[in-house]
Amino acid sequence: MVEKLGSRQVYANPWMTVREDDIRRADGTTGIYGVVDKPAYALVVPLDGERLRLVEQYRYPLGLRRWEFPQGTAPDRAEADPLELAARELREETGLRAGKLVELGNLDVAPGMSSQRGRVFLATELTEGDHEREQEEQDMRSAWFPRAEVEAMMARGEITDAQSIAAYTLLLLHEHAQP
Repeated sequence: MVEKLGSRQVYANPWMTVREDDIRRADGTTGIYGVVDKPAYALVVPLDGERLRLVEQYRYPLGLRRWEFPQGTAPDRAEADPLELAARELREETGLRAGKLVELGNLDVAPGMSSQRGRVFLATELTEGDHEREQEEQDMRSAWFPRAEVEAMMARGEITDAQSIAAYTLLLLHEHAQP
């Protein structure tokens, strides 16, 4: 077990903070641990029959456009209800409204360096509407894909977002558990 002896914030912006903790390891030695703190997020798997809705956007840290499931945080409302956050992200990014949202599970983004956790939801009984994207999402596109094509995109390395791939696995496990 690692004991936190102290902590100091070394960077902050509206979306994240970076802190450096002084620690004591199980063997008694001391050291530091850097942690990225971000608010919890919701990821939504929109499913309509055999179609899945994805969004594509430019991911600045990678310098690439990437397809993924709708997902996001609410830094200004870090304590928001996860179900409400999921509905909001779905509406913002795709314009879809879900008649039914079912929680599929939890994901830890990068537990070796970040405290961020997320909840994955399956969205069904979908109706189309206008998206409500944030300024950072203005270049985003949204499209339906046949399920087999989403799996092929993952296999070809065209979908590489770890949370989206993990969420799809949670969907498969959920479906497998259904009678």
